[in-house]
Amino acid sequence: MIRYALKCDQTHGFEAWFGSSSDYDDQAARGLVECPFCGTRAVEKAVMAPSISGTKKSGPAPDVASKVQSMMMQAAREVRAHVEANFDYVGDSFAREARDIHEGKSEKREIYGEATPAEVKKLKEDGVPVSALPDAPPDPSKVN
Repeated sequence: MIRYALKCDQTHGFEAWFGSSSDYDDQAARGLVECPFCGTRAVEKAVMAPSISGTKKSGPAPDVASKVQSMMMQAAREVRAHVEANFDYVGDSFAREARDIHEGKSEKREIYGEATPAEVKKLKEDGVPVSALPDAPPDPSKVN
């Protein structure tokens, strides 16, 4: 796993984890990396300080990193499973339905679905609370 500091064309800074450097390059080229604040896909790597190892053996760092990665992936799986089990799936009608709920035109309930970055940006500008659902991490039994 590799962590990148990223920034969007609106200067929002955030971090994201990728399986490898080539995974980031592939996802960015396909327009799958987006800003969690404004939804734009105009994202690039930000300058970040490299992690440099000293000359002395530092102990169990690889084991700790592996445990942290495992915990983060498990948390993402649990969040996604909770949403899928307890929220109403509205598909690509998400933006319209979220706005209707916010404006009281539709019953108040928790929903999830798909929206374009432009739709997400407009919802946020209008004060409609929205958040990206974490991608489903790969099945641990299928990870190298």
